Amino acid sequence: MNTTRRSFLTTAAALAGTALAGKAFAQDAIGEILSSSRRGNWDDTFDARASQGGKVASNQPIFSPQTVSYVEQAIGQYQGIVSQGGWPEVPSTKKLQLGVEDADVKALRQRLMVSGDLSAQAGISPVFDTYVDSAVKRFQARHGLPADGVLGKYSYAAMNISAPVRLGQLETNLVRLRSMSGDLGQRYVMVNVPAAQIEAVENGRVVLRHAAIVGKIDRQTPILNSKINEIIVNPYWNAPVSIVRKDIIPLMRKNPKYLADSHIRLFAPDGSEVDPINVDWSTEEAAKYRFRQDPGAGNAMASVKINFPSPDGVYMHDTPQQSLFGKLMRFDSSGCVRVQNVRDLVTWILRDTPGWSRQHFEQTIKTGTTTPVQVTNPVPVYFTYISAWSTGDAVVHFRDDIYGRDGVDELKISSAL
Repeated sequence: MNTTRRSFLTTAAALAGTALAGKAFAQDAIGEILSSSRRGNWDDTFDARASQGGKVASNQPIFSPQTVSYVEQAIGQYQGIVSQGGWPEVPSTKKLQLGVEDADVKALRQRLMVSGDLSAQAGISPVFDTYVDSAVKRFQARHGLPADGVLGKYSYAAMNISAPVRLGQLETNLVRLRSMSGDLGQRYVMVNVPAAQIEAVENGRVVLRHAAIVGKIDRQTPILNSKINEIIVNPYWNAPVSIVRKDIIPLMRKNPKYLADSHIRLFAPDGSEVDPINVDWSTEEAAKYRFRQDPGAGNAMASVKINFPSPDGVYMHDTPQQSLFGKLMRFDSSGCVRVQNVRDLVTWILRDTPGWSRQHFEQTIKTGTTTPVQVTNPVPVYFTYISAWSTGDAVVHFRDDIYGRDGVDELKISSAL
């Protein structure tokens, strides 16, 4: 998935026409910033919309010909910004937020103006007013950060990545997006790993969007194309060998009651059940057994499992640890994908499967009985790695390059903090 800098330059040359327009925009915008008057009083009534306008939220799918076109335009814009010297670094030693008056807010305003988050009409001032607050929130939303308007370590880290590096990130992801801009199906599910987000797409529009929890850096969620062919309600959980070795065996050494407390049973290769007391937990003998967790509220997959053919044996599922979806960095799984509000997604997947209305689905969960359901019209699913994209209206999104596939260490924000 890595793209070399040589391919960056090739892509940039192919976009020369767009680049000229982008440079013209950048030159005008930066010139306007530098010539702005000092503004920022609390009673200002000027229009503080982003200089290129538009909301951050969109129902435009990441995989679409339109997204490719928007990214091409963004590359032209960022080439123009780079040619004009990029944006200033914002000092990251202070907590800047609404109501603060500090000299560092001047650099913050300039930074937000160059990237199009703050109108040049706002002027250069040390006051962190409501207009700067709105611009910071817009910036944070574009970077997958909590849009609280407060400059913390992650916001500063994302803000101070240089314009040339962001340009390279866009060029890298344009190659990925072009490879997935064909006919993906009338209905499909897309898991974007670095965004830790899922899109359910129908007729060219995002109809559902879900937060996800994806693989840790050392247990990465794979890239794949498949089709969702089965839903299992109240599933058993069979622990992968990697989890048995890395997690369960060490836990059993500390707490011999761990399996019983977690309702996990051991089975030998011949199918017979094994008493944990007869296993030597000081070795890896247990790795040859099958660890199966019974259905129930404490099950690792909670209410439902979404199956599809996968060479890596990964799947999507519910989780009893709903609080994890509130984390900023949702890279906590062993490779499989946990889905927030998964029942909405399953209901959408089963829409064409006779007898599986939302009501029947919920009733089946309450029975506690393991129930496999074959999906009448299997839904394509794509696990992908898109860390930069645009949804139009000059809204350019960037995400942490969590697995380091963009080729620039500076983009691995979470591992650097």
